[in-house]
Amino acid sequence: MKRFALSTIFVLSLANAALSDIPSSAVWPEPVVPPGANATIIAAPRNEWIDRVQQTLNKTKGKHYDLIFDGDSITDNWQRVGAKVWAERYGKLNAFDFGIWADKIEHLLWRLQQGQVDGIDPKLVVLMIGTNNNGDTVDNIVEGISNVAAEYVKRCPHAHVLLLGIFPRSERPDDRLRPKYTEINKKLAALASDRVIFLDIGAKFLEPDGSISREVMNDFLHPTAKGYQIWADAIQSVVDKYVPASNAK
Repeated sequence: MKRFALSTIFVLSLANAALSDIPSSAVWPEPVVPPGANATIIAAPRNEWIDRVQQTLNKTKGKHYDLIFDGDSITDNWQRVGAKVWAERYGKLNAFDFGIWADKIEHLLWRLQQGQVDGIDPKLVVLMIGTNNNGDTVDNIVEGISNVAAEYVKRCPHAHVLLLGIFPRSERPDDRLRPKYTEINKKLAALASDRVIFLDIGAKFLEPDGSISREVMNDFLHPTAKGYQIWADAIQSVVDKYVPASNAK
């Protein structure tokens, strides 16, 4: 967790204080990334999603959720493609999905710094981010994810963070990104701590030959309804431990 703390201090020194209201007409400037710096640890807004972030803040302000998910489109799609599975597994668990389509690590960090989860006090955070940062280096991606996990640990003091390895993508196992994501996930495993649980469930989406079926990810990136069922099954024991259905309201 030492690396978490160092990264968090660095990013917070660059960020504005968390906002309770984001002007919808505002155009946020892109952050200045110094030469050689890791862009994934410098919070960055996506102006096309400012209104959506504000809508989420309005919807969740003052509320408590036991279980939250966060990430990019793969997480965002729980509310569409994975909606049936979500309703069956999490519908009675006081859960909320913060994932936003196309977000990178630095965008999720920006959302957190706007107060996205302040006061929500969840018991479990399911976090999976990084596939859209495929142009960044392995070490930069790992540092960025480490930093986001640290933000969640700090902002949700009673929560455990279930940090998922980045899911596999591309149809064939010899695609150029497969080895990169394997290396990232191996390094992410070292982030496990008393508050961070690391789980790599990527193999569960693969065929015996290492390929991805369209039945599981129809574009070889985003899970189908079957893919969301696989995801839910793979993390169920962790969800049961920290957000048991017997305590659901």
